[in-house]
Amino acid sequence: MGKKLENAMSLYLEGIRDGNAREAVTKYTGDRYTQHSTGVRDGIEGFVEFFEPFIERNPSRDIQIIRSIEDGKYVFVHAYQNINNGEAEWVTTDFFDTDDQDQIVEHWDVIAPYLTSTPSGHTSVDGHTEITDLDKTASNKEIVRSMITDCLMRGGKGEGLPDYVSADAFTQHTQELYDGLAPFQRVVNAPDRPFDYEEIVLLVGQGNFVATLCRVIKKEDEKAREFAQVDIFRLEDGKIVEHWDNVEPVPDNDVNSGKF
Repeated sequence: MGKKLENAMSLYLEGIRDGNAREAVTKYTGDRYTQHSTGVRDGIEGFVEFFEPFIERNPSRDIQIIRSIEDGKYVFVHAYQNINNGEAEWVTTDFFDTDDQDQIVEHWDVIAPYLTSTPSGHTSVDGHTEITDLDKTASNKEIVRSMITDCLMRGGKGEGLPDYVSADAFTQHTQELYDGLAPFQRVVNAPDRPFDYEEIVLLVGQGNFVATLCRVIKKEDEKAREFAQVDIFRLEDGKIVEHWDNVEPVPDNDVNSGKF
């Protein structure tokens, strides 16, 4: 584990799980801490003013880091949170930028309820976790980038999905789709497709795992709304074989520089 990942995980675990918000954010952040988390102001004081009341309201905080990625100056963390012995269960997906000393200087996140069962019987966090194929990091990142650009961006078509997604084994952890390429193709090709990816904001990878933060437009009750969407992809032999996602509406107003 590199120092930047250790710092990001420690901010999570020491600062939030263990209840040492001020000590952790002071220790693990750099000269600035630019914040994109909904409702949290920039800087040390923004972190403290949000999380100290959260810690007081929620005395039981089980936080587990399920997956993590280190890519240059960026770190990604996929976490499960159980608050107050099951009162609330959340999945959090976080990206961190770091400085030359591996201290955290910027943070983006997407938070959504934990799913106990998807259409094919998975949860929103189970599945493979081991990082392999480190020599394929760059090519796997390019596969994911091209798949989103060619197939999921506005005007993209699902006909190209077999170039990127395995037709033999594709495990879905999203709440809306069954396993397999065909269900994914159907929704991407639908005349009234409910989403369009607008922008890849962040894309990080390590070996067989790639994570993205995208700006997505979704249609709800015939109205378009902007969402922040995190997608996590696992690849084997040049094809995507497993997918997790996390989606959060972009707030109309916020206390920091915005979700992206």
